[in-house]
Amino acid sequence: MDEKTSAKLSAKKAAIEDKGEQSSVMEPLVLSQGAPRRAELTELAVKLTAAASGFRRSLPDGVISALANLVRAMNCYYSNLIEGHDTHPVDIERALKKDFSADQKQRNLQLEAAAHISVQEWIDKGGLQERETTADGIKEAHRRFCEELPKELLWVEHPKTKEQLEVIPGEFREHYVEVGNHVAISPPAIPRFLTRFEGAYNGLGVAETILATAAAHHRLLWIHPFLDGNGRVARLMSHAMLLRALDTGGVWSVARGLARDVETYKQHLIACDSTRRNDLDGRGNLSEEALSEFTRFFLEICVDQVTYMEGLVRPDKLRARIQLWANEEIATDSLPKQAANLLEALIYRGEIPRGEVKDVLNVSDRSARRVISALADHSVVASSTPKGPLRIAFPAKLASRWMPGLFPDQ
Repeated sequence: MDEKTSAKLSAKKAAIEDKGEQSSVMEPLVLSQGAPRRAELTELAVKLTAAASGFRRSLPDGVISALANLVRAMNCYYSNLIEGHDTHPVDIERALKKDFSADQKQRNLQLEAAAHISVQEWIDKGGLQERETTADGIKEAHRRFCEELPKELLWVEHPKTKEQLEVIPGEFREHYVEVGNHVAISPPAIPRFLTRFEGAYNGLGVAETILATAAAHHRLLWIHPFLDGNGRVARLMSHAMLLRALDTGGVWSVARGLARDVETYKQHLIACDSTRRNDLDGRGNLSEEALSEFTRFFLEICVDQVTYMEGLVRPDKLRARIQLWANEEIATDSLPKQAANLLEALIYRGEIPRGEVKDVLNVSDRSARRVISALADHSVVASSTPKGPLRIAFPAKLASRWMPGLFPDQ
């Protein structure tokens, strides 16, 4: 090894020196039993549990599956919006069908959105089950997301040196970072901090997981394990924690609520970076009061989003909006007359075997196939296999008609 190479390696080693930070500096990781707002937050958690459970039970299985698909696109849209990337769900839906924009920048954003949805679908199907807050699970979520990104999105610029730094999928950062006024821990300290993180959050009971989701969300951002992608991974982790604790079915998203009040969200994250305010502010290094305030904000957002989604897909209201759209399409001969009846049946039954469609509509086999084909052409019915049962689908292009307000019109 020549002297010049040796000097470079020594400089790199010095640049990522372990500063010896102790994991106790990110305490408290969970709210203490004596936290002033503990009772209020517990009541909020109970309210959220009841709301989420009631909403899930009100939906037929086929509608849950269809709604979860739309919510993934919505979740992706709002999570990316928080990061300053505006990719509309209609463009996201096109990307999932390999219909990409000719504009390279827009194409890259479509690929980014498709990567996010792919990871969330993996989570929704149990990919992170009981590993939501483990170092291994967090690294895998980051790896899966980044591996599907175009190369152009895997580079970040050092804010001071302007050096281009490569983001390695699933690998912890090897550089110091600052986020606003927060100086993140030294790179070699990340594994031991995540070991403490995992010990605090993994294996909690249902009630404690719900209360701890906001805290875990912030503390992961505080550790800032990756060079880029920490915000998305934190929101995916939060989604996974609530998915398991509340059995949400993936039919609502906290990301929508956070994005709609993004400035308050960011202010809470900054406040949670602060140290204890006084002797009444917990016993850890960081402010327990700020963590309590963020937990309240986070849980209220969750309750609001469950309530919003429940109102949006109430069978009577949803039926009326879909029937209005179907009747307009029938009037222009874009759909057969019986199409509205099949859509109504799918709303209430969830799934219908293909062989039963002719009986539901009281038509011949040929007419039943024509109705199914026409609805499939509009992307409003789907099935897992070519001969599998039919279920309703909620395409993003019709969201403004069927579920107004879910996200902005394109």
